[in-house]
Amino acid sequence: MQQMPQMQPMQNPVMPREESYIENILRLNRGKIGTFYFSFENVQGRNTISVRGYVEAAGRDHVILSDAKTGERFLFPMIYFDYAQFDEELAYFNQTP
Repeated sequence: MQQMPQMQPMQNPVMPREESYIENILRLNRGKIGTFYFSFENVQGRNTISVRGYVEAAGRDHVILSDAKTGERFLFPMIYFDYAQFDEELAYFNQTP
């Protein structure tokens, strides 16, 4: 009978640092009121939109926003995201190495 090698327990596992991609920063700030700006190419007329509301969810390639006044929800691809302005301090990742 062949004996299985014994696994050594990990000591002091190193946790990976969170990467500061926009979708991760938006996720950290779910529920905070802000204004979100988007622009679109090849659109006749108005090619920008802003939404006053909060982040419900954010993924690698999209963000779901809820309008603060109407409750209307928007799903935007992140490729159209320009920037956001928040009314309060943002949560961000620990910057110590």
